[in-house]
Amino acid sequence: MGEELKVIVFGLGDEEYGIEVDKVRTIERLSPITRVPKTPGFIKGVINLRGIVVPIIDLRGRFGLAEAAPTENTRIIVVAVADLEVGFIVDAANDVIDIDTDKIDSPPEIVGGIKAKYLHGIAKLGENRLLVMLNLNEVLNKNEIIQLEQLEV
Repeated sequence: MGEELKVIVFGLGDEEYGIEVDKVRTIERLSPITRVPKTPGFIKGVINLRGIVVPIIDLRGRFGLAEAAPTENTRIIVVAVADLEVGFIVDAANDVIDIDTDKIDSPPEIVGGIKAKYLHGIAKLGENRLLVMLNLNEVLNKNEIIQLEQLEV
């Protein structure tokens, strides 16, 4: 039996994803976002969160998935990685669960159209439920985001 990992479960389309709880600062309802010029399309802008300016990334756009109109369930999950605090727009934040680290497998090359480098692994939860664990260091890879900015200018 491996270690227990506490994970926030969120949805993008029909897939369920997970982020370790210790990387999540807060989960907020969608609020007005101030657009920032000359940024990649998936960077929606910034919000003022209790006096702190937080960049907002649409995870659907980051992963090359089709955009979806916000709903009552749309949330912003604010994460902190290294010196970066960023909000992710997700379709819904569903749950907090414990996962046995032994139940997390290496990711296949592509899952639901998302490249393996953005994934930490796939957690098996019961018979038919899989949870895609995000690799936040790659999702927030500054060099890649800067290259995308230069392409779109």
